Amino acid sequence: MESKVIKNYFDKQFELRYFEMDKFGIASPSTILILLEETAADHCYSINHSLYQLEKQNIGWVLISGFLQMERYPHYKEKIIIRTWLSEYSAIKGFRENIIYDEQGNIIGRAKALWVFFDIERRRPVQILDDIKEKWSFCNRESINYNISKKIESIDNSDFKLKFKVNRYDTDMNKHVNNLRYLQWVTESIPDEIVDNYYLHSIDGRFIAEAHYGQTVASLTKKNKESNTFMHSVKVEGTDKVCATAKTIWKKKETRTHNKM
Repeated sequence: MESKVIKNYFDKQFELRYFEMDKFGIASPSTILILLEETAADHCYSINHSLYQLEKQNIGWVLISGFLQMERYPHYKEKIIIRTWLSEYSAIKGFRENIIYDEQGNIIGRAKALWVFFDIERRRPVQILDDIKEKWSFCNRESINYNISKKIESIDNSDFKLKFKVNRYDTDMNKHVNNLRYLQWVTESIPDEIVDNYYLHSIDGRFIAEAHYGQTVASLTKKNKESNTFMHSVKVEGTDKVCATAKTIWKKKETRTHNKM
C-alpha cells in the first residue's frame, strides 16, 4: 500500500484482498468503510499526529455524520486509490472529503464525513490543535454536494428488526462502538432478497449517542416510499435511547464474473 501527499490532498493506494470480498468476489460496504478510516488514520500519521499519539493526550476524532455513495465496488486484487482532504474547519469540527478511483482513474465512489475533535476521558469536544490545521491545510472543493448535517429522523415502527449484543471487539480506542459496527448492524437487518440482488448504492448516517459494552442494541429497518430505499435506527434495547439513524439506497446488481484464486 502506497501513500503520498499532493498539495492539500492525501492519496493512499490499496489492493483488495480475499478476506475483504463478499461471496461474489466483490468488496463489501464494510470493506470500503474500513479503507476510508485507514486512509484518514494514515493522513493523521503523515503529519505526526497519529491516533495513538493523540490517545496519549486523551484526545481523538469522533464521527458525527457521514455519507458514502458507490457506483460500483472493487473486485478481488483490484487496486484503488482513495484521495482525502479537509474542506472546512470550525474550532472543534472538520469536514473530510473522499474520492475513490479505480486503476484507470475512473471515480467509483465518493464519501464525506463530519468529525469532531474529542476529549476521550471527559467525553466532550475540544479545540482542534493549531498544528493539525496548519499541516493538513484545507481545500474548499467538495467530493460530493450533499448535506450531511441535516437530521435523519428516528423510526419507531419497523418492517425488519435484529438484535445484537455489544461485545468488546465492537468498541474502539475512543471507547465508542466502532462506526463500522453500525453499518454492519444496519445492513444485517436488510432482507436477503435485497442483499442478494442489489448493492448498497448509498448510505447517509448520523451518530447520536453511545452504546456501551454489554448492552443489547436493536437494528430497526423500515421500507421507504421510494423503491429500494430504507430508513434505519439503532437503539439500545429496552430504552428510548437512539444511537444512530440512517438512510440506505440500493441498486440492482449487474451480472459480472469474479476473479478466482
